[in-house]
Amino acid sequence: MAEVTITPIDNGPYLVRGPVKIIDTDGQVFEVKKETVALCRCGGSTTKPFCDGTHSKIGFAAANRAVKGG
Repeated sequence: MAEVTITPIDNGPYLVRGPVKIIDTDGQVFEVKKETVALCRCGGSTTKPFCDGTHSKIGFAAANRAVKGG
């Protein structure tokens, strides 16, 4: 099976690379036909769960580093 990676972009989306299936809380499956998809993390995209660039218009600021914990 191919590797999947998730990389946060500074103040932008999560870039997901590799074969994935995206399913929302209602069970709706989103077709992922590209090798890399950008997932919204600002909450403002009109194409959720995918990024539409809204983060740059609303000044989204994100924490990009994972918090190490137990």
